[in-house]
Amino acid sequence: MTLPLEAFAPPFEADRYEKVEELRLHPFFTNLNKSVYVPLIFAPELVGALCSLTSRAAQDLRYLFYHRYVKAFVEPIREKNDTDISFAVKVAYGKELRDFIYFLQSHPIETLYSHPAARSFYLRWLAQYGDDSIAQMAGCHLVYAGLSQLAIKHLEDQRVGLAPIEKSTRYVDYSRKVNGHYLYYVDPTLKEMGLEDDYREATDRLFETYGVLRQPLIAWLTERFPEEKADVIEKKAFDTLRGLLPTSTLSQVAFFGNGQAFEHMINRSKAHPLGEIRWAATRGDEELNRIIPAFLRRLRDDEKKEMIVEYQSYLVGKKDRMAPYAYQYLRDSDHTLISSMPHPEVRLVEYDPIGEEKIITGMLYEAVGNHRSWSEILNRVLRMTKEQKKEIVDEYLKGRGEDLKDRWKKAGRALENTFVRFDIVMNIGAWRDLHRHRMHTQQRQDFSPYHGYDIPQEVIDAGLENAFRAALDPLEDLYEKIARHDPYVAQYAVGMAHRMRFMQWQNMRQVDWEVALRTIPEGHPDYRSIEQEKFRLLQQIYPIISQYIKVNMGQYDFARRGQAEKIALKEKKLQEGS
Repeated sequence: MTLPLEAFAPPFEADRYEKVEELRLHPFFTNLNKSVYVPLIFAPELVGALCSLTSRAAQDLRYLFYHRYVKAFVEPIREKNDTDISFAVKVAYGKELRDFIYFLQSHPIETLYSHPAARSFYLRWLAQYGDDSIAQMAGCHLVYAGLSQLAIKHLEDQRVGLAPIEKSTRYVDYSRKVNGHYLYYVDPTLKEMGLEDDYREATDRLFETYGVLRQPLIAWLTERFPEEKADVIEKKAFDTLRGLLPTSTLSQVAFFGNGQAFEHMINRSKAHPLGEIRWAATRGDEELNRIIPAFLRRLRDDEKKEMIVEYQSYLVGKKDRMAPYAYQYLRDSDHTLISSMPHPEVRLVEYDPIGEEKIITGMLYEAVGNHRSWSEILNRVLRMTKEQKKEIVDEYLKGRGEDLKDRWKKAGRALENTFVRFDIVMNIGAWRDLHRHRMHTQQRQDFSPYHGYDIPQEVIDAGLENAFRAALDPLEDLYEKIARHDPYVAQYAVGMAHRMRFMQWQNMRQVDWEVALRTIPEGHPDYRSIEQEKFRLLQQIYPIISQYIKVNMGQYDFARRGQAEKIALKEKKLQEGS
């Protein structure tokens, strides 16, 4: 039986608004009652601030927009920290905002967006003549109020042109229910498989365990870190228990993208084997088409319909076309080839033996007055002593600073002349942060339980390991049952604590940035250990360049503070007590 596309829609309950609230809010969004929408907000700072709330907010962004950016000004209340001047500014802005909303009620933004000459320009030069570069000159935001992690990661796999931000597992409590149900996705084909009840039972257990373990973990963390504030302890508990959340967990995600990127996002998703992703592409297309139809005109070109369908099938069919070859040449009769691993791992599987010399060649290539060929410069560098090479690198990177707080001072493009390839196995929860480094080549394998899972040390030390395992262990059997019917749908039956395998092919400039950012004290220990191991491997092959990578090799059992800092703080408290 072929299910209608709407059957794959994630569960969603729209917020209810009073009539006056709806009148004030409606002009700023393509809809107020659907889970997919486009913000119609001109001001870059305003729409940027709104979408940035996604990571820390449990509420719908439209609700937050009304209460934080509309009601607070059209119905101003003097706060304790308001000075006479700041309150006067708030009141004045509120008057301007009321007048603007009144204007928009009779002059909708969608109408203002649809300038006939501009739309005609794009229909001609983009849709008819294929001048794709002009589709990069404008963009908009697109928000999904609830998509599974599986669907979100598919959309975020797109490297260029899309900038996503999603609800964080560190700052938001995922244990709440809506209409008596936890917030996770249920693929409707599970019912046809006869596995929906098993799936719901296992997934409910994950969320229940997440909720049950939170308080004892908070109590243990509070006892161990009495100097920490309650809200900091709570966030630490969320961060520690996030591995219990399944990849079916529903999260809010906001995208900013240019027209070309959104067109490609829709093309690579509309024929996907997972119905949720097909639904997301279709609904995103419908909302975007209300304000940027010319950018998406090729998707609706009847003359090119057959070609578009063929292209969409090509984009989503690559893995399936390779599956028979993988089975024939790589797979044993069972899963012994990819059995559970005892721990995460990082392997440096490819590098250039003269990579440092190529970087130094790049440093000299642009030097003032230099007109020699690449080959000639490289041959000269290969004959240099280690001291001479180090002197050049030192001078090239001078002024960049040595502290991690200076990591925003990026290295020059000469470091892009050498690439390294890492094959990594780590838990899905931490991988999501490394996945955000999209400018280098990443390829990942499907989510599965085959590589085992990680248990946070805090869970073990707090005596909660058995409950943690009891929630995750049944997923392996459930995954296998679903995979016999559909390996794509089986990915919903995986926890974020489960490990996955992925590959990074990155130049040394990208390595430098990622290692610096992901080893800071504020980071999660699971991805910090991966980046620290990458750095150790790089020290062995590129001893000169690795000296200039900003890396923190410290061990932190509580984010944002190292062991030395904790000891100093405890000593200070003891002195104060005496």
